[in-house]
Amino acid sequence: MKQKRWFYELIRIIIKPFVRLLFRYEVYNKDSIPQEGKFILCSNHISIIDPVLLIVTQKRRICFMAKSELFKNKIFASVLYAMGVFPINRGKADLNSLNEAENIVNDNRVLGIFLEGTRSKTGEFLRPKPGVAAISYNTNTPVIPVCITSKDFGRVRPLKKIIIAYGEPIMPESLEIYEGKGTEIRNASRKIMNEIKKLREQTAGAYCVNDCMYGGNNN
Repeated sequence: MKQKRWFYELIRIIIKPFVRLLFRYEVYNKDSIPQEGKFILCSNHISIIDPVLLIVTQKRRICFMAKSELFKNKIFASVLYAMGVFPINRGKADLNSLNEAENIVNDNRVLGIFLEGTRSKTGEFLRPKPGVAAISYNTNTPVIPVCITSKDFGRVRPLKKIIIAYGEPIMPESLEIYEGKGTEIRNASRKIMNEIKKLREQTAGAYCVNDCMYGGNNN
């Protein structure tokens, strides 16, 4: 999979004004994202536009892991591949996709993964999947948590206030994975989810002040 830089930048330029018009988003702590080097951008998942929100609020190009069903249409699949999106077969161990994910971060690029593996229909957090923690351990890569939150903590909808809160990097050693055992990976996944939950707690306070005027950076 090879991301086409010019295509990615063109799509970002085209969609950003429309996203800004339709979704009244505020960005918190976007400068926590390193402008070079590898890391995993790990977010909760409440809407089909979550990847778009991350793309338009970050300068770094992101390679997203997405469900294989999105690649059934050849034309749409070619667009996804050009954007750096690659498929994963959910519900089973997809070693090819995990290898691709590890290749991305080992190439000092940004990997984007939604920790829960699927969208939440209610906006509430789902059980975290182990993939992010496993990739972080295998490649010694920091994880940057992200929380996407709507005003009532439900689904993202047009003209509804949204906050995209970026957290500080979680270093691999802080995940306390020593031997790569399943229990260690699962515990590390819960730690990452807890950091995302903390970002939502901060977001809750922001909604109480001036209709969600958050003390971070707008984009």
